[in-house]
Amino acid sequence: MRVLLTGASGFLGRYVLSQLTRQGIDVVVVGRSRPAVHGGDFIEADLLQKEDCSAAVQRARATHLIHLAWYAEHGNYWESPLNLRWLEGSIQLVEAFCSAGGRKVVAAGTCAEYDWSCGYCREDASPLAPASMYGTAKDATRRLAAVVCGAHQIAFAWGRIFLPYGQGEDSRRLIPSLIEVFQGRRLPFGVNAIAYRDFLHAEDVARGFLSLLLSDAAGNYNISSGQPTQIAEVVRLIASAFGGDASDVLDLSTERPSEPEMLIGDCQKLKALGWQPVHSIASIVASQGA
Repeated sequence: MRVLLTGASGFLGRYVLSQLTRQGIDVVVVGRSRPAVHGGDFIEADLLQKEDCSAAVQRARATHLIHLAWYAEHGNYWESPLNLRWLEGSIQLVEAFCSAGGRKVVAAGTCAEYDWSCGYCREDASPLAPASMYGTAKDATRRLAAVVCGAHQIAFAWGRIFLPYGQGEDSRRLIPSLIEVFQGRRLPFGVNAIAYRDFLHAEDVARGFLSLLLSDAAGNYNISSGQPTQIAEVVRLIASAFGGDASDVLDLSTERPSEPEMLIGDCQKLKALGWQPVHSIASIVASQGA
């Protein structure tokens, strides 16, 4: 097995690369910059340029593809027209990989593909109704990639990521922002305290992608904890870990009717492959506050 990995310099990509390396899997990274911790094969390429993409796939000589690369600038990616560029580039990549003799494609989707009003999302039962350019482009990528892989008769697995957290995530995201509040480095701000969300540590996300890669998995899989965690509880855990007062944030919090009360992913399909999450917010936050 030789794996072509895209997006290895990103938040989740670094964890996936680490898992691949830890498993002793031969991996070649393709992208615009070499990951800081990667000493293996690297091919510099702009995946949004068709010629670069095709040449990189030919040079990689990989049997398996894990495609994570996408535009993900915090706060801007939801409605960015770059989502359309990555839709086109992703399909070009999958087509080039299949045409080069690749045997399996694993790619990153998102919980934003679902109709969030359903609250509890099951892969093959819950409606898909993305409310953003990002979610729509990801859903279209999934549909088209499945057609391309089907035409070449190779396996295709799509991992819908829910709410990842962990070291290396953008400091403006919820958990690192709250940590900075209770470290005294950021002013308190309000959150949707009563809402329930599905948080999953980035290392568990990465292990989920490896499960899809190393099994005979095909089709759609939620990469999620399956456990509802109230945002107010996240605030309390972080406040406690850093010796702060949760009310500094909770007193500023109000209900947000425009946001779903619950967003949870059923992960039984992924668990059936032998995967289990090993991290919890409580343990991770406690270790940072110690």
